[in-house]
Amino acid sequence: MKHILRVVTLCLVMSVMAFLPGCSVESESPAQEKAADQTPAQENSEAAEKNTYPDRAITMIVPYGAGGGTDTYGRMLATQLEKHLNAQITVSNQSGASGSIGTKYVFDAPADGYTVLFAPETLGTYRTMGISDLSYDDFVPISVVVNDPKLVVVSKNSKYNTIEELLADIKANPGKVSMSHSGPGGSGHNQGLILKELGYDVAMTAFDGGTNALLGVIGEQVDFTNPNLSFTTGYIDSGDVKVLAVFSNERIAGLPDVPAFTEALPESEKYLNVPLTPLSLLVKKGTPEAVIEVLRKATLEAFEEEEWTSFVSGNQAEPLYKKYKTQEEIYDFYHSWQSMICWLQYENGVAKISPEEFKIEKYNE
Repeated sequence: MKHILRVVTLCLVMSVMAFLPGCSVESESPAQEKAADQTPAQENSEAAEKNTYPDRAITMIVPYGAGGGTDTYGRMLATQLEKHLNAQITVSNQSGASGSIGTKYVFDAPADGYTVLFAPETLGTYRTMGISDLSYDDFVPISVVVNDPKLVVVSKNSKYNTIEELLADIKANPGKVSMSHSGPGGSGHNQGLILKELGYDVAMTAFDGGTNALLGVIGEQVDFTNPNLSFTTGYIDSGDVKVLAVFSNERIAGLPDVPAFTEALPESEKYLNVPLTPLSLLVKKGTPEAVIEVLRKATLEAFEEEEWTSFVSGNQAEPLYKKYKTQEEIYDFYHSWQSMICWLQYENGVAKISPEEFKIEKYNE
């Protein structure tokens, strides 16, 4: 009898608890129910939103050799990002095939934000050049960073002392004056194609990266090259090279006595309206949005660092992150850049595949 009373009492207590606030006799907790309803993607997103990213070191792939323009800016940005991500960023140079080897490495890595790409502009030409099937469309831009000014330089012992002298010799000896560049489809190569479009045919020689292309001039293996200002300043200061022109529509404050290329060749202006050397910070498409937002926030904060702003202004770089701010604006810029450069390469017999195959509209001059 006592046993029956205990059972009845227990049942009454449980019945009352079911109606009391905060009490439950369910077998699963609310947390368990929530977890059951979530997909793995939602769980990953929530983890990122709770600032668990990054919880280990990040690798930044620079797909060109150490010491070049892409590498110089990538390393400086990595230093600033570390301050705002509270994580170590290891910069790894994986050069070759116009940057496509390093780019493929990032594409093959997990889309988790722990392998990022600091990309040169060659990413926009891989498909039409037949180098790779990757393009800007396979990545998400964290930011388009800077446009690194391009120069026209010769060795200190060169017979050329002005851009007019160089152009006159190229005109008089088509295909004989040699020019080094960082690889097929790179910015220096594109400058050579622009010269060809304007009636100046040069003998183009590819080197592995911009630094080696510049050393080829200093070593007098070739007549001239088109390096980025960021890694040429030291050679200018030491007197190892002479700067004949800034490959731009305007002179730059850091080299006030050096003419803009359009001063010698006004008809080149139509090709210099679009920044030729955009550098970008990208992640693989499919990276969780929460991770992307963490990276974007940290990047914007890095751009405010005094060390970064001094570096950009000191190298006379164009801060493209101030001009193209939203993801839509960045993609629009990429598409306009591709529409000019890809068609320029294709119509000069450099690109193997027509831009039409990738629905790249022709640049409207």
